[in-house]
Amino acid sequence: MIIDRYLVKQFIPFFLIALSLFIFLVLLIDLFVHLWRYLNYEVPILEILKVSFFYLPKSFSYALPVSLLFAGAYTLGDLYGKNELISVFTSGISYMRFSSSLLVIGILASLFSFAFEDRIVIPTFKMKNELSSILLHQARDQNNSDIVIRAGGGSVIYSVDYFDIESGILNGVIIIEKDRDNRLKSVIRAGRAFWVEGEGYWNLTNPVIYEWHDGFFRIRNMENTDIFREPPDTFRRNMVNAGDLNLRDVRGLVFDLEEAGLPVTGAVAEYYHRFSFPSVCFIVMILSISMGGRFRKNILLMSLLASLSSAVIFYVMEMVSMMFARQGFVHPIIGAWLPVLFFIVMGFSLLRSART
Repeated sequence: MIIDRYLVKQFIPFFLIALSLFIFLVLLIDLFVHLWRYLNYEVPILEILKVSFFYLPKSFSYALPVSLLFAGAYTLGDLYGKNELISVFTSGISYMRFSSSLLVIGILASLFSFAFEDRIVIPTFKMKNELSSILLHQARDQNNSDIVIRAGGGSVIYSVDYFDIESGILNGVIIIEKDRDNRLKSVIRAGRAFWVEGEGYWNLTNPVIYEWHDGFFRIRNMENTDIFREPPDTFRRNMVNAGDLNLRDVRGLVFDLEEAGLPVTGAVAEYYHRFSFPSVCFIVMILSISMGGRFRKNILLMSLLASLSSAVIFYVMEMVSMMFARQGFVHPIIGAWLPVLFFIVMGFSLLRSART
C-alpha cells in the first residue's frame, strides 16, 4: 500500500544515519580501549586500521538492533509530532496496521542477522582478535595440548599430548579401545599421527599395541593403522571457544563434548544463543512501535536516550543470563532466551497503552 511505502520511506534515512553513527561509536570505543597499548608497542596506523576493519562486521551486529529501535521510535514520534497520523486514524486505519511494515522490516532484519552473524561476523571477529593479540604481544591460549576425545560411542578414546594446528599432526598419541562390555581391549601408542587427506584416516608413526593374549597384556608392533578415522575437525573444535565457531561447528562441538563425557553446558548455551540473538531485531521493532508517540518534546533526544537505555539493559541482562547458563545455574535455553522474553513482554505491555 501507499501508506506502507510512505512509512518505510520515512524510516530508511533515519535508520541509515543511526546505523552509521552507532557503528562509528562502537569502533571508536574499541579503538580508545586499546589505544594506549597500540602506542606503547608502536603499532603502525595501517595495522590499527586493519584491526578496525575486521571489527566492522561485529560493530554492525551490535549497532543493528539499536539503530532499528531508534529509527522506528523517532519516525513514529516525528509523525505524531507533526500530526500526520491524524489523517491515518480518521481514515479508520489502526496504529498496528499502519506500523505493520516496521514489523516486517524487523523480521527481515532478524533473518539477515542470523546469516550475517554466522557467516561474516564470527570469522572476522576471530581474525580481529588474533591480529590484535599479535600486535599487542598477547599470548592466546590455543588449548592444543592434553586433548582427550571419546569416539565410537565411547568405545575409542584418543589422548593427544599436542596437536600442531598448522601441519595437522598429532603428537604423543594414545588410543584406548574398549569392547562391548566396556572393558579394556587394547592400548595403542604412537609418537605421531599424520592425517591422510585422500583416504581419510590417521597414519600412525611406529605404533605399538598392548592387548590381552592368554590372560596377559602383551605388546607387539601394529601393522594396520588405517582404522582410525576420527576427522581432524573433532580435535580442532575441542581447542577453541564456542564463540569462535559457526553454528554447524558449535553443534559438532556439543556432540563431541557429549561423546567425550566433558562439560557441555557452555557450548549448549552458546548454541541456543545463536538463535536468540538475531531475534532481537524483531523485538526492538515492537519496542519502537510501543514508544512511538510517547515523546511530545525533544523527540530526537528522547528517542536516542530510550534506544541507548534499552540496549544497555538488554546487553547487561544477556551477559548475566548467559554467564549463569554457562556456569550451569540455569538451563541453557533459559539463559539464551530470558532477555528476549523479557523484552517481548515489556514491548507488548507498552504497546497496549500506546496511542492508537
